[in-house]
Amino acid sequence: MRAIVFDRPGDVDVLRLEERPTPAPGRGEVRVRVHGSGLNRVDLLQRRGLYPPPKGSPTDVLGVEYAGVIDEVGGNTGLTVGESVMGIVGGGAYAEQIIVPADEVMRAPAGMSLQHAAAVPEAFMTAYDGLFTEGALERGELVLIHAVGSGVGTAALQLANRAGARVIGTSRSADKLSRAKLLGDVDGVVSDAQWPNAVKQLAPEGVDVVIDLVGGAMVRPSLALLRDRGRHVLIGLTAGSTAELDLGRLLSKRLILRGTVLRTRPVAEKILLARAVEQHVVPDLATGRLRPVVDSLVAPSAIREAHQRLERNDTFGKLVIDWTKT
Repeated sequence: MRAIVFDRPGDVDVLRLEERPTPAPGRGEVRVRVHGSGLNRVDLLQRRGLYPPPKGSPTDVLGVEYAGVIDEVGGNTGLTVGESVMGIVGGGAYAEQIIVPADEVMRAPAGMSLQHAAAVPEAFMTAYDGLFTEGALERGELVLIHAVGSGVGTAALQLANRAGARVIGTSRSADKLSRAKLLGDVDGVVSDAQWPNAVKQLAPEGVDVVIDLVGGAMVRPSLALLRDRGRHVLIGLTAGSTAELDLGRLLSKRLILRGTVLRTRPVAEKILLARAVEQHVVPDLATGRLRPVVDSLVAPSAIREAHQRLERNDTFGKLVIDWTKT
């Protein structure tokens, strides 16, 4: 099988396409012939040596999400050869075949190409968890989504709309805000130096939930925009891992600041989230009420260029490796 590998941290030139032995599933596992592998910013961090994979995950093959067809089953798993599935892993998804625990697999949306299904797991699992498990978003509330044009951002926008919430989204790109409006009802704000004032004009009484995929200097003004008992869910740190906080406001407004990540969670929690998304999200993906946003499909041989595009932040939605391409 083909896999995209690297043997030392570095720039995109450390990535290469290589032939690897076909793995065999153990008891309780399935082998998936991968059709699509989603690209994520965590891949960039791991490639640079800044984000090691969880224990037991491959160290030399990137990739945390996949979609494909089961081609071998290890024991009685409740899954069968030929089923279309998708999911998240700690690493190793940049490969034509991958071994995954059967309990963590989700069935892919019926009627959706497996390349597009590969853009579902990380984005929709993260967004669903952030909005509802961590953020406790309710109908009629107002949610502020930073980086609304990202994969997780576009998923969160759609899920929040479906839940009956009002959405304000930020992005550094006015074009991304315009494209986000094609996905759902959202008031767009360019995240320049004046973005907090722009949000205040749209929400003079404050917002209920912040879905923060940026972190850094965005945290303090985001907390200042929360109304009483507001919830700030920190999911990403593209703007940095440190922030100055007004703890007095945190106390007086009874705010919640919560950090969350999927990759390093206990297996039992990943399984529960997979089952929740399979039940509450996948059916609407199958009907088209929800949809993953795919910027483009890339050949495995173009992985270096794909990483460069992701680093430049000039994508809208997800880049997906299409393993049917050379």
